[in-house]
Amino acid sequence: MSGRVSDGRAVRMNGRGSGGRAVRMSRQAPGGRPLRVLAPCAVVLAPCAVALAHIGPAATWLPGVRRRWWPGLAGQGHPGHVALTFDDGPDPVSTPRFLDVLDDLGVRATFFVLGENVSRYPAVARETVSRGHELAVHGWRHDRPWLPAPGRDARELYRAARVVYDVTGHRPRWYRPPYGILTSGRWAAARRCGLRPVLWTAWGRDWTADATPASVRATVAADLRGGGTVLLHDTDHASAPGSWRSALGALPHIVDACRTAALTVGPLTGHGIRGEPAAHREGPEPPYPMRPVTPPSPTGPGGSGWSLP
Repeated sequence: MSGRVSDGRAVRMNGRGSGGRAVRMSRQAPGGRPLRVLAPCAVVLAPCAVALAHIGPAATWLPGVRRRWWPGLAGQGHPGHVALTFDDGPDPVSTPRFLDVLDDLGVRATFFVLGENVSRYPAVARETVSRGHELAVHGWRHDRPWLPAPGRDARELYRAARVVYDVTGHRPRWYRPPYGILTSGRWAAARRCGLRPVLWTAWGRDWTADATPASVRATVAADLRGGGTVLLHDTDHASAPGSWRSALGALPHIVDACRTAALTVGPLTGHGIRGEPAAHREGPEPPYPMRPVTPPSPTGPGGSGWSLP
């Protein structure tokens, strides 16, 4: 039996050419590169492509990138308003101190809480809400999120949103991942929980050991604009011990600077972010399924594999 190779030359399928000479039938990719060379490359590149699909959106961590291309994700809202946000609580030692200062200033804020801390200190979470502030989701714990783990992220984000609802009776609207690393898996998980991801436009670098009230105030002021979102920390849970005192000391000055510029200060809700989630109905009916959502399919980032139990 005879056949033809890609350049049209006849060969015999019994392994010999027309002159009886043996013919080696190595498969070739377009351009003449043997497929046996490309196969190992595909084995290496395929997992890299999957990882890139999950990690690629994390480029939004870069302030210039998100302000230019994703202003809503950056937290840009109404030009006459500044959203004040805090991460990593609640903390029974430090969070009440922030609540007292905010009361003195007549300001309400958004607290991005860790589910693990809410479960440990439910009274602090309830007090935060009772004093007029809103709770948002920062994740279950403050893990380092360098490697994509969409299944774990989905489960932990669900747990965090659920514990906020169970403890306070209020459904959270917003989500900010630790370190601002927003992978496609976390984005999809937030969407399934009805959470809108939002990062920040200005921060105080208040988590470092050498931070001071003056340094926090100056760092925030460098990027403080109308419509922006300020990130501070109301605890040293994932920061240098005692660093929260620097944020606390800077807080009145930051609010005064906003008011001097004729900017109002408040929580994310009402900030005017494009596509802001509508108010959720409160009440006894849980807004989340009683069992965790099924993790996204590994066949695609954020995947079509999402389903509710």
